[in-house]
Amino acid sequence: MGNHVAEVMEGWPSARTIKVHAQMCSELLKVVVRVSKVFPEIEAARPRCSSGLEALCLLNNGIAKAKSLLQHCSESSVLYLALTGDAILSRCKKSRNLLEQSLSQIQNMVPVMLAAKISGIIADLRSAVFWLDPSEEEAGKVLRELLHRYGSTLDSTEEAALAAVHTVSALLHISSQKALLIEKRSIRKLLEKFGESEPSEVELRANYRSNAQIDMLSRPVPPLEFICPLSSRLMYDPVVIASGQTYERMWIQKWFDEGHDTCPKTNRKLNHLLFTSNTGIKDLIMKWCSTHGVSIPDPEIQQTLVKSWETSMNSIASLSSSMNDLYLPLDLSNTSLGSSQGSDLYKNIGDNEEPSRQIDMEEFSRLPWDSQCIAVEDVKKLLKHNDKSWSVIPSEKFIPLILGFLKDAHDLHDVEAQMTGCLLLFEFVHKNRNSISYMKEDAYDLLASFLDTEISKQALAILEELSFDQHCGRRIAASGAFIGILNILDSRIQELLEPALKILCNLSSNGDVDAFIIPSMFIPKLVPLFEDNTLSTYCITILKNLCENEDGRMSVAETDGCIASISKLLEKDSHEDQEHTVSVLLSLCSQRVEYCHLVMDEGVIPGLVSLSINGNKKAKAMAMELLRILKEELNARGESSQAVVSTDSTKQQKDKNPPKAPGLFGRFFSKPSALAARKKK
Repeated sequence: MGNHVAEVMEGWPSARTIKVHAQMCSELLKVVVRVSKVFPEIEAARPRCSSGLEALCLLNNGIAKAKSLLQHCSESSVLYLALTGDAILSRCKKSRNLLEQSLSQIQNMVPVMLAAKISGIIADLRSAVFWLDPSEEEAGKVLRELLHRYGSTLDSTEEAALAAVHTVSALLHISSQKALLIEKRSIRKLLEKFGESEPSEVELRANYRSNAQIDMLSRPVPPLEFICPLSSRLMYDPVVIASGQTYERMWIQKWFDEGHDTCPKTNRKLNHLLFTSNTGIKDLIMKWCSTHGVSIPDPEIQQTLVKSWETSMNSIASLSSSMNDLYLPLDLSNTSLGSSQGSDLYKNIGDNEEPSRQIDMEEFSRLPWDSQCIAVEDVKKLLKHNDKSWSVIPSEKFIPLILGFLKDAHDLHDVEAQMTGCLLLFEFVHKNRNSISYMKEDAYDLLASFLDTEISKQALAILEELSFDQHCGRRIAASGAFIGILNILDSRIQELLEPALKILCNLSSNGDVDAFIIPSMFIPKLVPLFEDNTLSTYCITILKNLCENEDGRMSVAETDGCIASISKLLEKDSHEDQEHTVSVLLSLCSQRVEYCHLVMDEGVIPGLVSLSINGNKKAKAMAMELLRILKEELNARGESSQAVVSTDSTKQQKDKNPPKAPGLFGRFFSKPSALAARKKK
């Protein structure tokens, strides 16, 4: 792994080669180079535990992704980079968050001197600011508006389009013949990248092995027999041809339509060109996808999207003789118009709906932006008053459409459209739980980016709904959403705190998310929230989950005021809160003697005695066990447990409150034989 990073260091692009988004890329390059330089030291000092190796792999993954992004901005088309500016901005922020998250985990696992060096890098990462250059942002906006105009109307004039092209060229400094030639070459390379031939089976196997080594925390690698030999992707609709080989239906049909009469894999001539569904392999693929939380997109929809974008970009290219061969296949993973094909958008919503409202999904992508916004608002209203409608809408087509709409709203900085789209997505996910399997990783990245915006409340609602699912929980954590949630905890905005804490409750109980949670970052931010009676319930639940590992227990013990805040909950009326409180205290005291001293210093014994009598069954058992541990520690220190009782009694008498606790204390501390007899039972 060290050699790999050394190669990355040698291959860094120069800041001078960055064509667009120079500020963002220079800022990212500066901090990532520092991380790469210290990586060999971190690797040499890494602990041999699973969490340490996971953190190291996460850091390596972050470095690789940052390098890929910088190379992309150095080599790609200027027009393409301007068009995808918001996606580049999002990727820069995600790279920074990924590096910060992994370094924060590693910081507690290395020697002090190295930890101090890492601390400085983390500070630089947190202070790094990314923003779009105004002229480049304006160029991207003009390009998107031009694309929308060409994709949705037939009355766009050539003069208006030419004016837009000239505006973009001026904003991006494509003003000389040399700049134009460089741009043409960049676009040709981009086209070649999108049109590369399919890899062989050996290359495919090597590619999956390489990806697995570089990114251990990424999507699981599927068995090779689940991959279509033609598309090199998981099969959505596998079919068997005459040779006995299995392929994706769309791709083998395309193979036959091109005039081939041989098997692509064996090159043998086929007796016939018929094929049948391979239901056996399809069932295995679906079972694997369900186990690993992976969704398979319909390849026909993806193909339609690519053709749609190529057509739109070809239209732009034909407008200017100076740029007559420029068209861009847009990166559908980062930017899309939210188009989709298939069943009607409003079809089957209600038997009495007017025919004019039966809008096809493919039609939707060709509508002007204002009309798309109105359509989404109409769908939201229609579905709100017809609960049965949710179950008949095909999730595999509806979810990509809404996510595409949200991405466009984000790129256009249309806050109202973002809010409408989020509300519709929340309702759909809430009422159709099966739909979450059609949300890809990009969807989680998009929602995480909304946490620091005006629609953070709506984004939190969706993430809360998703956080109940185990597979979704890991994707939420990997998206960098924790950074946004930490910012919300700092903001103390009341309406955002509760949903943020609910998400943390769900994720902290998810074993798949352990590697992403850094207790020392979260726990100090929870302590002030214990003052709120409602929020304290979520806080103690989170602490209970975090205390299942040593890092969590250590952070609870070392955070100022944490044990004191926890101890106060013993006096709450909620049995559940009392149970979680004594669980946290017991997890501390059963592990380290010094934790016992910290707990006793907060005067918890009267509350524990009361809980051992009045609490629920589980709380009683834990309270009695904790009292036993504390008693043994007092005896080991040579201190009289009765002295503690006496001191407490004196205090109560000063308050003119007749002491009732001493008798109870006597039962637990003065009669060890009674406690032993109770334990034997």
